[in-house]
Formats: sequence, C-alpha cells, structure tokens
Amino acid sequence: MNQRSDFYKASPDALKAMIALEGAVSKLGLEPVLLDLVKLRASQINGCAFCVDMHSTDLRKAGESERRVYAVAVWRETPFFTERERAALAWTEAVTLISQTGAPDADYEALRAQFSEAEQVNLTLAIATINSWNRLAIGFRKAPTK
Repeated sequence: MNQRSDFYKASPDALKAMIALEGAVSKLGLEPVLLDLVKLRASQINGCAFCVDMHSTDLRKAGESERRVYAVAVWRETPFFTERERAALAWTEAVTLISQTGAPDADYEALRAQFSEAEQVNLTLAIATINSWNRLAIGFRKAPTK
C-alpha cells in the first residue's frame, strides 16, 4: 500500500490546527493511559494500522502490560479494565460507530456514572479527535514504519 499524499505537507495550516487540538485534548485532565486506550480502540474499529501501531506502542512505553494492550479489542470479555476504563471504551465504540449505535442510553449512563460532565465532553472530544486522525491516516494511506 502506497501513501497517497503527505497530509502534513499538503496542508500545514490545517495540520497545525489538528496538532493544537490534540495538544489541548491531552491537557483536559483525563488520564494519559485512558486516552491511549480510547485512541487504540477507536483506531482498531476504524482499521487504522498507523494509529493502532502508534497507540499500542505508546501504551507499552507508559508501562501497560502486553496483556492489557492486546485485550483492548475484546475488553468486554476480560477482567483487565476498571469500571472507568470500561465506560470510556464503551463510549468510544458508541461515538465512533454513532451512525450505527445512536449513542445508546446504557452507554451514556455508564459514562455518567464514572465521569463528570466536563470529563464526558472532554472524552467525547478526544474520541472525535482520534476519529479525525484515523480518517486522515486511512484516507491518505499512512502506514506504520518498520
């Protein structure tokens, strides 16, 4: 698979804005590991090899076990995640697949039980941001490097 275009070079001002948004999301007070779990799960759903590689690597560098990293794809069937992480992962799936899910009330209630209103918005913004990155990487065929 060949990269179609280098979106960083093609539209530097747009990418500066995306990078600024990513920086802002990282400073909204959510746990860095939680954010990487969310980024990994959304990237798995979207089929973004570049982002799956990046966020699984980031999680391992942050000290996460291989077991937890591998289990993100099947988090519902494992005991490896906290209730807060489970709520975030469910919300990630609901928002990433929003045209199919409609953001179910049960997922929102789980989110509400674990996150303040501000954290709910911040998490949703983080999910929206990784979905945007996934669409850029997939659309322009950005692949992980060896």
